[in-house]
Amino acid sequence: MTASPSLSEAPPSAHILSVSELNGMARVALEKNLPLLWVAGEISNLTRAASGHVYFILKDANAQARCTIWRNKAQLIGFRPENGQKVEARALVTLYEARGEYQLNVETLRQAGQGSLFERFLALKAALEAEGLFALSSKRPLPSFPRHIGIVTSPQAAALKDVLITLERRAPHLAITLFPTPVQGEGAAIQIAAALKAAAAYDCESIILCRGGGSLEDLWAFNEEEVVRAIRASSIPVVSGIGHETDFTLADFAADLRAPTPTSAAEQICPDRAVLLERLSALSRRLEHGWQRRLGRWGEQLDYLAFRLPSPARQIAIRHERLTFQTRRIKEAIFRLLAKDRQGLEKLAQSLRQLNPEAVLARGYAIAFDAENRAARDASQLVEGEILTLRLAKGAASVAVICSNSS
Repeated sequence: MTASPSLSEAPPSAHILSVSELNGMARVALEKNLPLLWVAGEISNLTRAASGHVYFILKDANAQARCTIWRNKAQLIGFRPENGQKVEARALVTLYEARGEYQLNVETLRQAGQGSLFERFLALKAALEAEGLFALSSKRPLPSFPRHIGIVTSPQAAALKDVLITLERRAPHLAITLFPTPVQGEGAAIQIAAALKAAAAYDCESIILCRGGGSLEDLWAFNEEEVVRAIRASSIPVVSGIGHETDFTLADFAADLRAPTPTSAAEQICPDRAVLLERLSALSRRLEHGWQRRLGRWGEQLDYLAFRLPSPARQIAIRHERLTFQTRRIKEAIFRLLAKDRQGLEKLAQSLRQLNPEAVLARGYAIAFDAENRAARDASQLVEGEILTLRLAKGAASVAVICSNSS
């Protein structure tokens, strides 16, 4: 595309311009001669595109101008623009060439009459920041499982209801103490500081400082130095939940944790009981499964050892079987010895029977005994007339020696 010529480069009057060329020259002239400036007016016909861009008309009693806030700029505005609001826009004057309409590309937007108040905000922020009141190193950690918290806000604030509903849902066991205070108007900052001090002196473990959204002027009590110093002087951590997500106060910078909304402050100050119970249940299941696996391994080891180490009953049975076998062998050995001894004894008995004098007598022999009952073995020792007793197989008889013959 050919660049649009500037007014200083305007062609001779004989040259005929196209509409595109004319609008391009007009845009360049506007942007060159009208730098960033502040314009005051009332918002009307506001439209929020799905892309995030914001379009509206800025008007006063006698005129109007089309305005565009691109998405990256719209995200940085500290309040939600609405129809009928009196605002001051810092914008670049340009021309939308396609329609030949001039418009304001808005860089930032603030509510009318707040320029000096915002400057005061920035000056106080810089002074307190220089003292270290916003230092990250001074932030205190929140208790992981609080049992009692304090809430510093107005009893009539809609934010209080949101906080209580959220806490009831997430942590019904939590003890809550309200420290009522005005959150807007004359003297509100002093009373907020006093309520923070009272909450810190109580047995609370942390504090929620909250209120709903509003203009910079509505939220100004939370920008006062008394509130900032009371937050840092607190002996327990403070969570701020002031206004909408785009609202920032000095109390947010001083707090130990800044939540974008009061509801978010309630969510961040304590864990969700349902989530904790589910986590506990999951840990319990993991523990149970772990023990089951461990018991299973121990059971396998026990079975292996039991297989390697027979039971006492089995040991007794094995030894009893061995004892029975040994007993049977001993008995058999005894029987063999007895049989052998009987055979020997029988042989001896037979020999004795053969040597038994009575057996000799049974065959017709007799034994002669002298008067002294000695068996006669030598005939030469017999005396004629000597009386001998003959012992026969059956009975005995007396005989007299007639003669002896040694041959």
